[in-house]
Amino acid sequence: MSDVERNPERIRNIALTGLAGVGKTRLAEALLAAAGEVETADPPKGAPPGESQAPAATPQHSITAAPLSLAWEGTWINLIDTPGYADFQGAVLSILPAVETVAVVIDAERGVDAMARRMMAWAEERGLCRLIIVNRIDAAPSRLPTLLETLREQFGSQCLALNLPAQGATRVVDCFFTPEGEADFASVAEAHERLVDQVVELDDELMALYLEQGEALAPEQLHDPFEAALRQGHLVPVCFVSAAEGVGVEALLEVFARLMPNPREGNPPPFLRVEAGGETAFPARPDPQAHVLAHVVRIEHDPYLGKVALFRVHQGTVSRDTRLFAGEARKPFRVGTLLRFQGRRTREVARCGPGELCALTKVEEATLDSVLHDSHDEDSIRLRPVVLPAPVFGLAIQATRHGDEQRLSEALAKLVEEDPGLEVAQDGVTQETVLRGLGELHLRTALERLAQRFKVEVETSTPSIAYRETIAAGAEGHHRHKKQSGGAGQFGEVFLKVEPLPRGAGFEFTDTIRGGAIPSSLLPAVEKGVRQALAGGAVAGYPLQDLRVTVLDGKTHPVDSKEIAFVIAGRKAFLEAVRQANPLVLEPLAELSVEAPGNAMGDLTADLTASRGRILDTRTLGDQVSLQALVPLAEVLDYPSRLNALSGGAGTYGLRFSHYEPAPESVQQRLIKAYRPKEEES
Repeated sequence: MSDVERNPERIRNIALTGLAGVGKTRLAEALLAAAGEVETADPPKGAPPGESQAPAATPQHSITAAPLSLAWEGTWINLIDTPGYADFQGAVLSILPAVETVAVVIDAERGVDAMARRMMAWAEERGLCRLIIVNRIDAAPSRLPTLLETLREQFGSQCLALNLPAQGATRVVDCFFTPEGEADFASVAEAHERLVDQVVELDDELMALYLEQGEALAPEQLHDPFEAALRQGHLVPVCFVSAAEGVGVEALLEVFARLMPNPREGNPPPFLRVEAGGETAFPARPDPQAHVLAHVVRIEHDPYLGKVALFRVHQGTVSRDTRLFAGEARKPFRVGTLLRFQGRRTREVARCGPGELCALTKVEEATLDSVLHDSHDEDSIRLRPVVLPAPVFGLAIQATRHGDEQRLSEALAKLVEEDPGLEVAQDGVTQETVLRGLGELHLRTALERLAQRFKVEVETSTPSIAYRETIAAGAEGHHRHKKQSGGAGQFGEVFLKVEPLPRGAGFEFTDTIRGGAIPSSLLPAVEKGVRQALAGGAVAGYPLQDLRVTVLDGKTHPVDSKEIAFVIAGRKAFLEAVRQANPLVLEPLAELSVEAPGNAMGDLTADLTASRGRILDTRTLGDQVSLQALVPLAEVLDYPSRLNALSGGAGTYGLRFSHYEPAPESVQQRLIKAYRPKEEES
């Protein structure tokens, strides 16, 4: 399809999502083959996004969102094949703003899984159209009627079949365009009638015509209300395929091309104009003549192409040599090489218009989630951010070879920029560099990338848990700092009080000074001293939080009162107050969700109870069991291996940070006893 023909009405953007092993990548390959996209042998050097040099999670499963494109009956279909492991959810969620439709792939034999439920909920929350694809129908044809009912039970009565398996799941029969023939189960005519009834409910005029005609409506009459039903979540179509056998693959391409929304039909992207007065919605228009508005959904660092940004154009046209701004940057960058996807490969193009997915090479200015634009009028435009799961699993890492510290720092920065599920932090207490991710597999893959792509070898260890300290009562503290060493000395005296705040409130600093007992110019020094103590802790060496400090009084000296004196006085007065305010050590708690075979339920609950976990909810989902629990993070660092052992490798889990709670007395005493303040050490 030429550049001229590729206008927004002819484009479809669809993300293939679902649990690892349901056959998303196999389905993508089958769709490419059906459309005549033939892959050649080896990818060229400098492979752009979609041909990553990153290692696969396993030989059969991908770890990054891979874009691909194909032409079908006058439409250009951009597909994004997403990872299926829970550890790589960040890569999935961050790319959703690039599409109008989320296609959730479900294995016919396994049935509805936790990832499918999460993706359906995320897509609904984001206002994206949803499509369910049941794959491997030939593996379990007898289970398909029950599975269709399960979909309706779990996701709503709006889940309706667009086609049905026929002749023992060796083909599919259409239930929308030409509803003729016999299906393996259910009636094709009844399935068609349910679809039409669901669609016309949203159009009073069409409903009246439907009732008046007393006969079937043409697909052309149903197109607009069909799109409206998709946008409003009033319809979730269900399609049946077998990617391995090619069953229903061309029918799925027909659905993509004729029924899935184009960029002008989907819900508008949630752009916001962020100004001093607050946020207001900004209506992006898929108009090729408008100002450019594009959104970066993925970053990759390639040894040949440099920093590569995968982006979706929402408005305007990006051309070679266009000058663009990234976010609020004052200095523009020039578009050099502009790539578009063809199959799983790319080709260089001159321009990229609304609705298209393209990539820019050697673009240092762009970052993940950047809005690219060509006018300072759009400096304040943002896309409503996707809420990503917090990385809670961590490894303390250090370079194996002396002198590699800088290379390690640079490599980690690139990894974090590429993968929104990763986080790097420097622990102020232990001085450890901690790499955090969404699971054991996630971290292992990141370490493989460090070794293979960046040639940095590291040593790892279990990181210290991110405990915190707080207080349970109010108290007052006082310190006079006086130092004389010939000439001008140092003098500062501070009286203050501390009070507990609600959990999660953070830190507040205020004063009730009257009469200039401490000049306003020296109060920032007192706060600086307090914040120094906050970072270092008072009883166990962990940062303090959830408290208010109020400076009550103080004294100065006309010559010797300097900033350093009030920094020291503020810090020591604060520590004295905290030690009298019933200090506590807080531990991080995580929300754990688990799905596993029903026969593992007893072992799972016993294991969590022994790990000080609190079971919040349990549900039976067919032959599977689902449970939610609140568990101390210190007790689940090895949970992936425990779950595999307890569930025979069939369990899946999700983990996200919840909040801090006081640690048990035994844990507090152990941590307090192990703490050696720096003053004592010296």
